[in-house]
Amino acid sequence: MNRLAGVTSPYLLQHADNPVDWWPWSAEAFEEARRRNVPVLLSVGYSACHWCHVMAHESFEDEATAALMNRDFVNIKVDREERPDVDAVYMEAVQAATGQGGWPMTVFLTPDAEPFYFGTYFPPEPRHGMPSFPQVLDGVHRAWTDRRGEVDEVAGKIVRDLGERQLTHDADERPGEDELAQALLGLTRDYDATHGGFGGAPKFPPSMTVEFLLRHYARVGTEGALQMAADTCERMARGGIYDQLGGGFARYSVDREWVVPHFEKMLYDNALLCRTYAHLWRATGSELARRVALETADFMVRELRTNEGGFASALDADSEDPATGEHVEGAYYVWTPGQLREVLGDADAELAMTCFGVTEEGTFEKGASVLQLPRTEGPLADASRLTAIRERLLAARAARPAPGRDDKVVAAWNGLAIAALAEVGAYFDRPDLIAAAVGAGDLLVRLHMDPRARLARTSKDGRAGANAGVLEDYADVSEGFLALAAVTGEGVWLEFAGFLLDHVLAQFVDAESGALYDTAADAEQLIRRPQDPTDNAAPSGWTAAAGALLSYAAHTGAEPHRTAAERALGIVKALGPRVPRFIGNGLAVAEAALDGPREVAVVGDVLGDLHRTALLGTAPGAVVAAGPAGSTELPLLADRPLVDGRAAAYVCRGFVCGAPTTDPAQLAEQLS
Repeated sequence: MNRLAGVTSPYLLQHADNPVDWWPWSAEAFEEARRRNVPVLLSVGYSACHWCHVMAHESFEDEATAALMNRDFVNIKVDREERPDVDAVYMEAVQAATGQGGWPMTVFLTPDAEPFYFGTYFPPEPRHGMPSFPQVLDGVHRAWTDRRGEVDEVAGKIVRDLGERQLTHDADERPGEDELAQALLGLTRDYDATHGGFGGAPKFPPSMTVEFLLRHYARVGTEGALQMAADTCERMARGGIYDQLGGGFARYSVDREWVVPHFEKMLYDNALLCRTYAHLWRATGSELARRVALETADFMVRELRTNEGGFASALDADSEDPATGEHVEGAYYVWTPGQLREVLGDADAELAMTCFGVTEEGTFEKGASVLQLPRTEGPLADASRLTAIRERLLAARAARPAPGRDDKVVAAWNGLAIAALAEVGAYFDRPDLIAAAVGAGDLLVRLHMDPRARLARTSKDGRAGANAGVLEDYADVSEGFLALAAVTGEGVWLEFAGFLLDHVLAQFVDAESGALYDTAADAEQLIRRPQDPTDNAAPSGWTAAAGALLSYAAHTGAEPHRTAAERALGIVKALGPRVPRFIGNGLAVAEAALDGPREVAVVGDVLGDLHRTALLGTAPGAVVAAGPAGSTELPLLADRPLVDGRAAAYVCRGFVCGAPTTDPAQLAEQLS
């Protein structure tokens, strides 16, 4: 029976025609396992996951393997992007048991959803010391039928162990100067001075850590923080992780030099990095940072925007290789010298090889190279010639079979994209980008928010999914709405953010400890209520909520929101000095809290010189409200008159303001 045909997840739909009798995550699936007295096989992945595709082709499309799965298990397929709560709970168990995790995630459960055996990818035959997937299926089936008591004992112990894991959270104190200085020292020790970034391979773009470094520099003036941020961003922008033709970033680099990426492109990475590069330009005036911010914004609008005005989740790493007809990783993006000559002719091909680091040996597989920009453009080619070469290669690449696109709209990641596009549009006088941000915001309000301001996690093709939003959805969408309020001067976006953040206070915050949970109090109860404050590829719901609550309080003076933000930052006091790489967003929010954050009211000027100057201020986490004198839409504008009939800006902390100014240069000085 095909139970996946009607779902909204593109990942689940990829498996709808498997011979495996898949169930979506549901109470009915576990009831079926109980009725049949068989275990549940839970398989978790996502549509842009390379190894998920590999295991699907090798095992889930194989009739013999599917027969074993159908005979001995109830098989549940989960899209981790639609159900991050399910993914988080069982990934915690996998990592605790094996010391590592990843996708596809394969977990065997009792009919009570208690895990007892774990893994990730399993090959179709024994390989490199790993058992084959059929061997795993047989072993688990034998254990279930012959040693059921042991299985139940193991499952019970795992659930108890997970339940005993508690966070050390000091809600009484936010991080201060000492903790942030220790975090900076820890990052300095972990910094790769040769290649930029932190740690070794694989290397992920440290967008949130860079944001902390930029804010720390703006507040304290530590040159080393700015240098680490700028050098890391330049290395990434010149590496293969950045698409030198079409803009946008791949998910991570498999090497420490940023040369060979894992080619999938995720919305959240590009939204975060687009904003990071814009903030680097704001701090330094770097032309490279400006170019990358704009190219990444244009990539998101061009390749990820959906017909409904939202933004799709991802582009696949794999695509069809025209030479072989096989789906392989990176086929869309890499080039051989011969391919360059075919498109450009000999002279321009030689120049392109030099400019983009293409060699006869190749930097990837089978003699192909990932395009880089290892040297400055100036000595190698004039800008117009290099631009023409890029355009010709991009047009030729567009004729190749394109990677698949996951068209589902994830609320949280769209919130991040809205914030980035709104700011980049304002910084660089691109009203089309602001319009794209507003369009995505309209979609979230219209389709994802119900009349009680509860969020649906996803939508696809104009239809909201059934899964409830988690903390990161409420936090990141609020962040996007706050950015729209700052850029457009329209108070309705602040109002929408308030609705969502009130829901955070009511449903996600532990009133006693100040800790935050990833799922609402009235959400589906799993074997453990997930709770993770660490920032990984995207901000954790915990730290994103702290940031949005802090900004909303600065806009409105709402004391409950300010208090909740500061209590949430207690976890940053504990983790920041110890593991700064994994709490970068929390550290950035802590910088804003230490700075105030500053509140800027601009009356009589929307997207004029004063307003734009306010938006370009580098004061950490500063909030901006702009509108006509006497406006009641934005609380910061109340009782802020024009000065001698001219537009004026007021810089405040805690709604206590200094003397207003009508001079953009003076305002810039106040916000430096």
